[in-house]
Amino acid sequence: MVYNWLRRFETLLLPPTCLLCGAPGGGDLDLCPACLARLPENQPACRRCALPLPPDAPDGALCGACSRRAPAFDRIIAPWRYDKPLDELIACLKFRQQLAAGRTLGLLLAEAISSKLEQRPDLILPVPQHPAKLRARGFNQAGEIAATLSRRFGIPWSSGLLLKTRKTDAQHHLNRRQRLKNLRGAFHYHAREDCRHVAVVDDVVTTGATATETARALKQAGVSRVEIWAVARTPQHE
Repeated sequence: MVYNWLRRFETLLLPPTCLLCGAPGGGDLDLCPACLARLPENQPACRRCALPLPPDAPDGALCGACSRRAPAFDRIIAPWRYDKPLDELIACLKFRQQLAAGRTLGLLLAEAISSKLEQRPDLILPVPQHPAKLRARGFNQAGEIAATLSRRFGIPWSSGLLLKTRKTDAQHHLNRRQRLKNLRGAFHYHAREDCRHVAVVDDVVTTGATATETARALKQAGVSRVEIWAVARTPQHE
């Protein structure tokens, strides 16, 4: 309630401005209606891992990988495909430190997820960064999105329970098999017995390696259901 009042006051003082084109924002989003309409929806997509599927794929279809073997996570919700202009909005947060983009991405994701929630999770956790990378960047982009989701849904979040305990190589030049090997055992979850259903938040899911390894860490610690909430999904990389 207090947060909503503060947001209305802030909007009066600093009206939202589109981060992509500079036009007036829509509602309390720093995104104008025209740019919002251009965001590439991730449909159709695999119902388990949200991998973009061909246009003629039926609703509720599984991708080949999920058909062959169920992943460690229970499902990924990724409402958009990682393409223009969404990639630019994510870059505003991730590489230009425009934290307003984190709030806007969180609000967009909350709106998209609200119609897909079968059961509310007990806890929201951002994908963690290794402490060295966090010190270098100064913030965790997944944490910025998670904080907004927490406020919107009234679900607690924590940045100190799921940790990245091992520094890993940069992922962008690795294929899926190499990414899984690179991340194996890199995450640790300080279990909470009252949290059996957890949502892990990220900005982009690429190969699903991070989703897989964070879910393994959570389930090994006793979590029964792990969902991955991400803004965007890229096509599968082999």
